[in-house]
Amino acid sequence: MTTEASVYSSDLAGIVVGDTAISDVQGDLGLLSYRGIDIKDLVGVPFLHVVWMVLFGDWPEEQEKSRLKTFMCRHSRLSHAEIELLRHVPRDLHPMLMLQGLVPLLQLPAEQSMDMEQNAEQGLFIAAKITALVAAHYRLSQSKVVLAPTPGRLFHENFLTMFRGTAPTAEQVRMMNAAQILQMEHSFNCGTFAGRVCASTLAPIQSSISASIGTLFGKLHGGADQAALEMAMAIGSPDKAEAYVRDCLARKEKIMGMGHREYRTVDPRAKILKPMAMELCTEGESRNLLLTLVAVEEACQRAFAEQGKEIWANVEFYKGAVFHSLGIPTHFFTAMFAMSRVYGYVAHFLEFSKNSRLIRPRANYIGPRTGERGKSAA
Repeated sequence: MTTEASVYSSDLAGIVVGDTAISDVQGDLGLLSYRGIDIKDLVGVPFLHVVWMVLFGDWPEEQEKSRLKTFMCRHSRLSHAEIELLRHVPRDLHPMLMLQGLVPLLQLPAEQSMDMEQNAEQGLFIAAKITALVAAHYRLSQSKVVLAPTPGRLFHENFLTMFRGTAPTAEQVRMMNAAQILQMEHSFNCGTFAGRVCASTLAPIQSSISASIGTLFGKLHGGADQAALEMAMAIGSPDKAEAYVRDCLARKEKIMGMGHREYRTVDPRAKILKPMAMELCTEGESRNLLLTLVAVEEACQRAFAEQGKEIWANVEFYKGAVFHSLGIPTHFFTAMFAMSRVYGYVAHFLEFSKNSRLIRPRANYIGPRTGERGKSAA
């Protein structure tokens, strides 16, 4: 039994477990901000500038912008040893399992080259390598040569080129930047909290990031983006969405990407991403998938309205349509999420490490007490 002074919550719902100045999720109002800046005002800002602001709380100076861009480009190139390490990974291994396994195996630089604390530089190094590993894992799975970044290009321009083998359009880079900024940080989400638990033991930053990535993989967390688009693929067309939704609700099955644990109104990120998806997905399979997703959301809203409830799609729901239009296969969607959310993980590692305490909750034991099992057997 719990004591009167204890607070019990099997999922920590409503339990405050720490302070943060990195991001603010105001679920009742449908607002999200990074360092006090509304997310809608960050879309369109250069991606690496937002990275710097999330990590350090200020916008980078001109010299810092240049050094950061150079640093991230240089470390987005895999060494011969790193490529050989990746070649030993099964080609069909899910990218998230690949990342969770290889991040702790990366050889961190022996010397610092940026004017910042060691953990921050190591975190940025790991983030750059994650981008390279995702692109290279895909290239190897297609029996294609691993490509290197080109100095001077934008960060995501390099990634899309390294991943697909062809240079993206300016519009595609803009959409990629926006999607990645929208999912960079989200307070004490499951992945971030897992990283904090790991960091509380004084484990190194690569262990913390690996723990976060493993947590992000779940379908109830980052894996919802892959599940949502694969659902649209299985449905096939918008006219079949209503029947699909009614069938799922009758069987009490969760419709992936609908609703969000934190938001009681529209997910502010989905509010931005949905019209961007409509703008980008204009033809072929991408358009059909997007319209199917729209039809699913509308069918869900009608069904919930009959019960006097509201439900809205979250950011994962429409993000998959954007990534699909960029030529990213569905099983790489969550790795794309990790490529962005890693900066939030690094920011929280830096913040938490300044005043860390070992996270060790109590359990409410409900099994037999000492000696009781033997008495019942007698």
